Amino acid sequence: MSELFKDIEARSRLAGANKLEILLFNLGIDPHSRRTETFGINVFKVREVMRAPEITRAPEMPPAVVGMVSLRGLLVPVIDLAQYAGMSPESRPEILIVTEYNGNTQGFLVQNVDTILRLEWSSIRLPPEMLGTRLGGLVTAVTELEDGRLVMLLDVEKVLSETSHFDDETLFTGIKPLNLENHCVFFVDDSHVARKQITQTLDALGLRHLSAANGKAGWEKLQKIAQQAERLQQPVSNYIQAILTDIEMPEMDGYVLTKLIKSDPRFSGLPVIMHSSLSSVSNQILGKNIGVDAYVPKFEPHALADTLAALLLGKGQS
Repeated sequence: MSELFKDIEARSRLAGANKLEILLFNLGIDPHSRRTETFGINVFKVREVMRAPEITRAPEMPPAVVGMVSLRGLLVPVIDLAQYAGMSPESRPEILIVTEYNGNTQGFLVQNVDTILRLEWSSIRLPPEMLGTRLGGLVTAVTELEDGRLVMLLDVEKVLSETSHFDDETLFTGIKPLNLENHCVFFVDDSHVARKQITQTLDALGLRHLSAANGKAGWEKLQKIAQQAERLQQPVSNYIQAILTDIEMPEMDGYVLTKLIKSDPRFSGLPVIMHSSLSSVSNQILGKNIGVDAYVPKFEPHALADTLAALLLGKGQS
């Protein structure tokens, strides 16, 4: 199965066309629906899929972290997704999905994997509020397959934030206000965890902020801001001074959103920062090619704060 994921660079060609590939898998029986539900994860984040090697248990690990495995000399923490999501496995999970986020590698234990599907981001929707509440915000998007199945895309960032240090309040220690009280940052991200951390970073910087939960909603809000600025015969830069966007988002991804912003003269000169857990060099190069002014990995508040300071204070960004 690992052969499926060798050509990561080639998959970057899907980005910018509002397309993605997702790996389908299941976690066992949902105790509420009594069905085996289908879940998905963006292939961009998957490095390989394998039968789980022997897992070394360790004391005092976070909930759902069942231990670690050695993969070619690298110690990789293993998270039991069924346990985390409250599912009932039909048998002992033996499939390991190895993923990379922000350069960190971890494995997710699942019941089994199905197939890889290529989809349009426009076919992927935000989950109904009731579903999000029942699964504790674990599902970040939903799409329907041709066979009628609903696929739930997991908010892996939420999983990692609760099984690692990503939600540690000390991450924001030392971030100082920029004394730019009239400056506003517009940010777009579909992950509740990421939005919370961005908000904390902007609050620590003393910056006002507006937000949207996906690229389509973000573009619609930006259009309204631009229209208001036109009516008052003012530049958009009087209302917002920087835009921060995720890459992976339902309905419209960050690449397409950035293209729209950079091709609209009303937003001329407004810096766009790509803020993502996709750590591939190809992702960063593609962002630069469509006009992104800076690229910042997620869950690094100080890096985000430094980048915003450089752009907003006019120091430039390399």
